[in-house]
Amino acid sequence: MQPPTPGSAPALEARLTAFLRRYERANNSHRIDRVLPMIAEDAVYWFTDGSFHGVPEIATAIQRTFDAIQDENYEIRDLEWLVLGAEHAVCRYRFRWTGTVDGRSRSGQGRGTNLIVRRDGEWKILHEHLSA
Repeated sequence: MQPPTPGSAPALEARLTAFLRRYERANNSHRIDRVLPMIAEDAVYWFTDGSFHGVPEIATAIQRTFDAIQDENYEIRDLEWLVLGAEHAVCRYRFRWTGTVDGRSRSGQGRGTNLIVRRDGEWKILHEHLSA
């Protein structure tokens, strides 16, 4: 059996999965400067508490979460790739988080969908939709 070529679906899926795992780790670092390079300038994020357009609004929303949930651990599970293309991809997944809110242990879970695009040779998140 031949190994997958760089443009093949298995190789592309592996690269995009690695990108999403880096995004997960960046979020778990709680450092906005690690998360923002992975987001497209014209991105739109839909969270339970609102819609955020562009990196400045998205950064504020993410930082608000980092500030509210201490020691948060965010985990992406059951990742499925619905569309895999050379310039764009779509995935859906389940997520779970645990952390401390106002001194008390808390957790939550929900569903996520991401549209990822290739810009200047790099993958970036163009849209993220998280719902509980």
